[in-house]
Amino acid sequence: MKLLFIADPLEGFKIYKDTTFAMMREAQRRGHQLAACLPQDLVWQRGSQVTARVRDISLTGDATEWFQAQPLRSSPLTAFDAVLMRKDPPFDSEYFYATHLLEQAEREGARVFNKPRALRDHPEKLAIMEFPQFIGPTLVTRDPQDIQHFHAEHQDIILKPLDGMGGMGIFRVGPDGLNLGSITETLNRHGAQSVMVQKFLPQIVDGDKRVLIIGGRPVPFCLARIPQGSEVRGNLAAGGKGVARPLSARDWEIAEALGPVLQSRGLLLAGVDVIGECVTEINVTSPTCFQEIQEQTGCDVAHLFVDALESAVAAHG
Repeated sequence: MKLLFIADPLEGFKIYKDTTFAMMREAQRRGHQLAACLPQDLVWQRGSQVTARVRDISLTGDATEWFQAQPLRSSPLTAFDAVLMRKDPPFDSEYFYATHLLEQAEREGARVFNKPRALRDHPEKLAIMEFPQFIGPTLVTRDPQDIQHFHAEHQDIILKPLDGMGGMGIFRVGPDGLNLGSITETLNRHGAQSVMVQKFLPQIVDGDKRVLIIGGRPVPFCLARIPQGSEVRGNLAAGGKGVARPLSARDWEIAEALGPVLQSRGLLLAGVDVIGECVTEINVTSPTCFQEIQEQTGCDVAHLFVDALESAVAAHG
């Protein structure tokens, strides 16, 4: 197959842990051809198809100079067997516009994973609203009084922006309510921006688990991201320690309930975040943790993913 990866600049990849790199490595091992571009390389003009300025690449096996690239060339997205949207968050206006260009490419016959409409329809914080049976007490509002009432009821709460990533902008406010007003003003920008507020889940000490769902099926191991020191956030980007574990019975229950729903909407890969018994986020833009899970358990997640990708492309005909 000819595969196009739409991602962040390759020169910035940390290949020892990068999931997109793991996908590329497994795809090349199977003989698939690789190309890469940036979201800003997408172009559409009336009377022609969506095209991209792409680089054909090959992986070298070297830890530093890890890829070789051919000169930039213009190609319609329909020339590829699959287009993989792997741009990291934030899901800003430019990401939003990119999904519309990719959806136009779909209308022209391109196969895009994850499906552009599904990326738009599943904002990573808000997607949990559809599955209330699996989440803890949660509030979405821009009203400071709503937040105060929620805190009065639950005492120990987490506040976070809806467009955050990697643990950015997450605050915990305990029973004393210290700085709740100031934190609220910071996050909701004096009422201009909505905030997510959740009851603090003490099970975070055992990790914020990333449960991966590929082709509607759960990967049998998750990565528990455990906060270190006085930090409340388990995110790896915030210094959390990643420990791979078999899925618990509750993890299986959640993943088997969500998996078929997400797959039916064109989400080939999703990362469900679970603390204790509760889902806290559903990540669909650029889920990670492939390499950490493989290194600690031997479960080759990239192999499972490329299997699912090949099956999905074959199903498209």
